[in-house]
Amino acid sequence: MKESYRQTDENELIKASINGDKFAFSEIMDRYRKLVARTVKGMLGDSVFAEDIGQEVFIKLYHSLPEFRGEAKLSTYIQKIAINLTLNEIKRRKRFFSMFSQKGNSEMYEFEVADVDNQEKREATDIVNRALMSLDPKFRIIVSMRMLQGYSTKETAEILNLPLGTVLSRLSRAQEQLKEIIGKL
Repeated sequence: MKESYRQTDENELIKASINGDKFAFSEIMDRYRKLVARTVKGMLGDSVFAEDIGQEVFIKLYHSLPEFRGEAKLSTYIQKIAINLTLNEIKRRKRFFSMFSQKGNSEMYEFEVADVDNQEKREATDIVNRALMSLDPKFRIIVSMRMLQGYSTKETAEILNLPLGTVLSRLSRAQEQLKEIIGKL
């Protein structure tokens, strides 16, 4: 039964999912699993937290599909859910770690920015990971979307519901901060 949905139009999948067709929703998940993973891992790194948030995105999507009006693409709607849940997790973690440490969260997460096949690449990847994780989340999401996921500035602005100028200035500030941080490392 699931195979029959591979070529199905997105709107039909949404309607079928709302009517309780689990195979249709499974097809939506298959189509957008990588998008959600890139978004969440781009902000949290490759961790257990990212996997949990990824699952939570699809749970929230399933429950909110009846309210989806189709004014934006489904991919944009899913990405907004992923970003909001990830930002909530970052805020929750900041509160949690601030209760136990004055220095905050020092846990490292891995970004897959290069094929790691030798010591030099591993060291470079580690430096970039530490630099990215040290950015404020409002800058990190812009860097993740623009530089790691390949969204245009306009697409990033639309998905995050920010003015184009804000995206451009945050990207510029993030790049400056990354240069400074990497220079110190």
